[in-house]
Amino acid sequence: MTAVDERPATPASAPRRRPNRALALLRNSWRQLTSMRTALVLLFLLAIAAIPGSVLPQRGISPEKVNEYFVEHPDLAPRLDQIGAFEVFSSIWFSAIYLLLFTSLIGCITPRLRDHVRALRAKPPAAPKRLDRLPQHTVLAAPAGGTAAIVEVLRRRRWRVTVRGNEVSAEKGYLKESGNLLFHSSLIVVLVGVALGSWYGWHGNRLLVAGAENAFCNTRQQYAEAQLGPQVESGDLPAFCLTLDAFQARFLDTGQPEFFNATVSVEEPGQATRTADFSVNSPLRLDGANVYLLGHGYAPIIRYTDRYGRSQTSTTPFLTTGDMGLTSEGLAAFPDANLDPKTGKRDPNLQMAFTGLYLPTAPDSAPYVRSQYPTERNPVLNLVAYRGNLGLDAGIPGSVYQLDQRQVQTGRVKQVGDKLLKQGETWKLDDGSRLEFLGTKRYITLSVRHDPGSGLLLVACGVLLVGLMGSLFGRRRRVFFRVTPAGSADPASATTTAGSSLVEAGGLPRTDYPGFADEFAQLVAAISGDERSDERAGTERDGSDRAGTREGTD
Repeated sequence: MTAVDERPATPASAPRRRPNRALALLRNSWRQLTSMRTALVLLFLLAIAAIPGSVLPQRGISPEKVNEYFVEHPDLAPRLDQIGAFEVFSSIWFSAIYLLLFTSLIGCITPRLRDHVRALRAKPPAAPKRLDRLPQHTVLAAPAGGTAAIVEVLRRRRWRVTVRGNEVSAEKGYLKESGNLLFHSSLIVVLVGVALGSWYGWHGNRLLVAGAENAFCNTRQQYAEAQLGPQVESGDLPAFCLTLDAFQARFLDTGQPEFFNATVSVEEPGQATRTADFSVNSPLRLDGANVYLLGHGYAPIIRYTDRYGRSQTSTTPFLTTGDMGLTSEGLAAFPDANLDPKTGKRDPNLQMAFTGLYLPTAPDSAPYVRSQYPTERNPVLNLVAYRGNLGLDAGIPGSVYQLDQRQVQTGRVKQVGDKLLKQGETWKLDDGSRLEFLGTKRYITLSVRHDPGSGLLLVACGVLLVGLMGSLFGRRRRVFFRVTPAGSADPASATTTAGSSLVEAGGLPRTDYPGFADEFAQLVAAISGDERSDERAGTERDGSDRAGTREGTD
């Protein structure tokens, strides 16, 4: 008979379905993006992209350093600014790497998490037919109780056990994959915490001089520099006011700092004024903001009496130059000096300014350019006087700590003298005006911050470390036991045994695990009932643990 093909004939004119190239491209691109290799590459790129943010000054942290960089590198700085090198962490290219890494991690972890949950719920696989082909294999006499005794030993050692007739399958070490997934999941949470802090966080820096007249209230206008997140408005800032009451600093004989503490009065809506202390490593925690102590210095108190007898007092912070002795430099400007009492008008060409150095502990002899100790043991104010148009009426923004050198170069401001003053001394200038050095006040530099993602970051980093430990020390492995009844063929020698039953055992490490052979030998010894062998193996294991190894543990 001839076989007849009963399948329906395909019409010759039926069109062939063409694959959608756009869909195939998207599918392949998604597979490449969500691969672990791509995630590692993006993580490496993110680390490289963060290097300019730690090397170059950033506008959100230190805008004055950015201005100094522009002055020192007039050709390079504008080019770096075009690519966002001074705002790295808010630049488009850094955000692109950040979002791609976020997407890649989610796409990479999701299928692995699903597979891992399935593996946890599944039973250990059945024993292979040829246990002698496994890396670890042995044959031993069956213990009293048969498979029940084997199961008891395995469960006592925290193995997942499944019994199939005369076969026992057990596995252990899922902590490695669990730790791996926990590590990568925590990394995603870290990225979420950083995003929350960037969107809903804010920070600002403020220099606060001691005294009730220098109180600071939390408004954007009172910050020297401030940066608000995209989702934060100026009206969202919490309301509070701070007044610096006292500042204590203690130094070693070498000038190294030993102790800092600031005492402030805190005023919050609906609450009585309270006194609080905080230091460098212990910030002041308020409702909706944390106040950090960044630095400290001195603000000389200078009283200037102009040619008409009108006195003005300036308490101007002098910024430290960075040396250990707290040598400070600054500017005391008097733009309203020499107001003619007859006409009530001010001559802009008679404005006064004094620049110079403040030395808390001046040397006994010249040059007086550097302080020898950070506390006030021999305070000296080394000043240079300038007279002329300071350029403050032009409306051009400038530093309140430095004299505009353009006015000096054009001759609008001229130097009229210099003087070294000790506390309480008076300097009489050429036009009959006088300058008195009355003393100093302490000031502190504050950083006020609010980061809603900081708590999430702390928890995520802790879980990340736990997951990393599990990933590093977890070892996945499997063991199998087959009980052969008495009088059956010996699986090792293919001969007949007329005595007691035998147990054929095999072990397989699923990952690189040099200590698996010892663990397998200890497990076999425990099942065979050789207490001395088991005790000796346990002693060796304890000794290796004391030596710092973690073999054979989850």
